[in-house]
Amino acid sequence: MARQSTGPDGLLVVDKPAGFTSHDVVAKLRGIARTRRVGHAGTLDPMATGVLVIGLGRATRLLGHLALTEKEYLGTIRLGQATVTDDAEGDVVSASGAAVVDREDLAREVARLTGDILQVPSKVSAVKIDGKRAYHRVREGEDVEIPARPVTVSSFAVHDVRTATAEDGTAVTDVVVSVVCSSGTYIRALARDVGEALGTGGHLTALRRTRVGPYGIGGARSLEQLQEELLPLPLAEAAGTAFPRWDLDSRRAGLLANGVKVDMPPELPSGPVAALSADGSLVALVERDGHRARILAVLARPGS
Repeated sequence: MARQSTGPDGLLVVDKPAGFTSHDVVAKLRGIARTRRVGHAGTLDPMATGVLVIGLGRATRLLGHLALTEKEYLGTIRLGQATVTDDAEGDVVSASGAAVVDREDLAREVARLTGDILQVPSKVSAVKIDGKRAYHRVREGEDVEIPARPVTVSSFAVHDVRTATAEDGTAVTDVVVSVVCSSGTYIRALARDVGEALGTGGHLTALRRTRVGPYGIGGARSLEQLQEELLPLPLAEAAGTAFPRWDLDSRRAGLLANGVKVDMPPELPSGPVAALSADGSLVALVERDGHRARILAVLARPGS
């Protein structure tokens, strides 16, 4: 009986098109890669485009740790209208207009939302309330109250401010911004909060994710390109790029491959570390637990 192929292992940096959910991209790549073992690190809304990190095969074990890394976005905030979803996909709930926006007031509110802040996620977000997604509760007519949670906005910069006219004729102001932030930060919530603070209402009309951790848009490939040629980033290279590297001797490599804790060099940092064998293959993802390595995921192939 022929041995069934396990499929490819590695990471793909995809340039997600507008209109696709993250799950749509996963489904598409399951067909392209001919494997069910496909996952993504960090959801992108259908309206958004840009970097979506995809794991194939054993690389799916890295995704939960990659999802926690810093992210970077380029977006457009429309001042003068608010929507139920805080982005362009939702119905307009107020249209007070913003033909003119004071630049100093705008700069002050952007600065106020920079740094370590408490943010209330959008009501139609995937945040769970008593075990149920907030967007499900909103669709069922509930008045959802989501508690604020800490996030870090490392950079929130305004690049362009221009007047425009919305489809309903409302005079608005579009603000092009870039944001560098921690995992769990909602850019559409930033748009909402800037608009509320200025008294104009605000929502997000465009969003492009330009970086997830070390993976930037310059290295991303479209679904069409991946259909023509599927070249995942090898597992060891992917982990070595995203996490600090620990080069193992053969004894430690063998022990970690079998799930045994080993002593960890004191100079290695806290947080996930990629542990590689002498031949350069990825053995495990570990983190410090006192003086020993706690195993987060074993990545070595069985029997290797």
